Amino acid sequence: MKLQRKKINSNHYLAIFIVICAILIGVSVFAGSVLTPVKSAFTFVLSPMQKGINTVGNAAFSWNEETKTKKELRAENKLLNEKLNAMRMQNRLLKQDQVELDRLQGLLKLKKKYEKYHTVGARVISKGSSNWFEIFSIDKGSKDGIKKDMNVIADDGLVGIVYDVTANSAKVRTIINDTSMVSAMFLKTSDSYCIVKGSLDTIEDGYLDVVYIDKDAKVKNGDEIVTSNVSSKFNEGITIGKVSNIKMDSTKLTKTARVTPVVDFKHLKEVLVITDIKKTENLDTNTKE
Repeated sequence: MKLQRKKINSNHYLAIFIVICAILIGVSVFAGSVLTPVKSAFTFVLSPMQKGINTVGNAAFSWNEETKTKKELRAENKLLNEKLNAMRMQNRLLKQDQVELDRLQGLLKLKKKYEKYHTVGARVISKGSSNWFEIFSIDKGSKDGIKKDMNVIADDGLVGIVYDVTANSAKVRTIINDTSMVSAMFLKTSDSYCIVKGSLDTIEDGYLDVVYIDKDAKVKNGDEIVTSNVSSKFNEGITIGKVSNIKMDSTKLTKTARVTPVVDFKHLKEVLVITDIKKTENLDTNTKE
């Protein structure tokens, strides 16, 4: 016959556990002095092991915490760098926006200065091979009402004149171009006429030549020169610049001078095109405009 195993329920396990605990307590109370040498021996043997285990454990814990801290610091540093780069980019964009805003405000101020003329704003889209903007193209053409011989202004005065037009763009020849000759006058006297000659050589030194000033003209260094009322293609009163180095020429019949343009011909970005074309006949065949 097969013997059936007796099932031990949980109450039996509990009873056994209580008996064992009671025995251990009794031994600890009544035989504590007997077990002292044994405890000392175990302590002597196990103490170095415990210290070693604690040292290894502490080292492992410290290494783990240090590794965790380095990872956190690297992650935080990466996040801070990303934020810093984003702020730098935003700062650059804000500076660009501010520069553009300043330019547009300058054009608005210029528009008010010459409010008697109708104007159209345009952006410079290309220029010649020179370092200077002696010739350049703008993003407005015939479909925007731009026509040949329209005057172009920027900064605080005269830039040049439109000489070629397509549907969507136009080309501008500036007053610093070697072929340019502009009929001008002194603003204070308004009857002292002269010619401003374009030159890429002299503009390198920051000025253009002024010729055919009347020898008796009451002009002095610092006087402002503007386009004259007798100009065949340029509207009257547009600022060109201020004169310096006024002196008698070799013929002793006229004076010469230098004019520093008010326009920065190295950094043109936006311009205004005066849509009012001056319609007069130029009687001086030697004057090109």
